[in-house]
Amino acid sequence: MLERKDTAKVIFVVDDSAVNLIKAKQALESQYDVFTMLSAAKMFSLLERFTPDLVLLDIEMPEMDGFTALQKLRENELTAQIPVIFLTAFDDESREFHGLELGAVDFIAKPFSTPIMLRRISNHLHVQELIKKRTERIEQLQNNVVFVLADMVENRDKVTSGHVERTCDYIRLLIEGMQERGLYMEEMDGWNKEMLVYSARLHDIGKISVSDLILNKPAKLTPEEFEAMKTHSREGERIINQIIARTGEGMFLRHAKFFAGYHHEHWSGAGYHRGLKGLDIPLQGRIMAIADVYDAITSERPYKKAFTHEEAVKIIMDEAGKQFDPKIVEVFLAIQDKFKSVKDSKAASVPPPIQHTTQ
Repeated sequence: MLERKDTAKVIFVVDDSAVNLIKAKQALESQYDVFTMLSAAKMFSLLERFTPDLVLLDIEMPEMDGFTALQKLRENELTAQIPVIFLTAFDDESREFHGLELGAVDFIAKPFSTPIMLRRISNHLHVQELIKKRTERIEQLQNNVVFVLADMVENRDKVTSGHVERTCDYIRLLIEGMQERGLYMEEMDGWNKEMLVYSARLHDIGKISVSDLILNKPAKLTPEEFEAMKTHSREGERIINQIIARTGEGMFLRHAKFFAGYHHEHWSGAGYHRGLKGLDIPLQGRIMAIADVYDAITSERPYKKAFTHEEAVKIIMDEAGKQFDPKIVEVFLAIQDKFKSVKDSKAASVPPPIQHTTQ
């Protein structure tokens, strides 16, 4: 059975030559936790269990060569940042340039020199550690900014206490349920669940542009007021697009934009602000639609009592194929007890208005 040590850096060595794998393992195992694989396919299988700190990858391999394997690594958000050093017996400038274009960090010639291999690996792991620390600082700053923005929106809307936290919990439950059942796995390929859930905190960021008189009205909105409230999805997308224009589009902001701009679209096409239909609605919006409405239905308002969990389940079930993606509704029905547990444990004092999310 394959096991990894607790403290050593993990190196994957991928080469179709058993002799080369033995030599590489002997050269590295005194300093690193080394896993050897005879094919790229075996590497991707092992990547489903854990992520290495660096990959030594042969170029010339049957079935899937090193270039193709590197492209596949870079296409997946979860493996895109793993440093890859190519192992090659060829001294070919054009091939080396192509490998660097694809994202390789270095090349090591075969047969390799153990001291040179160890030094290059050490150098790249040191750089990677510096990048990791810098990235962690940036992510912490990003998380703090998101928290403050989401908190600002929720504090303006006096009747939405706890909505953001609860919907994030519901989003997590739905994603986990979908993954367990293999639903929409191609669309979710490469998703970082924690990043996705945190980005969902910004789904109502567009409410910044809505009047306080509308946000905090202790009665049902008039048709005109509801039209003004509906603009928050468009405004949320616009605000996040402005941030993207200044900082560049990372996956975090891409998720946040889809949550903000599309969580009021209906499967039938009757939602807003674009009136998209079915699978044209981004998956993030289809997931948030159920989480958002469940929280609205089960929350008390100055002008309405909270529906019971059972009543909320029936409403969502009845709206399958109309307001909601029917396949995601099936997941919701299968894990509804988990939703109830979150609702009961967080027992919100004043959650979001039903008419703002279900009309």
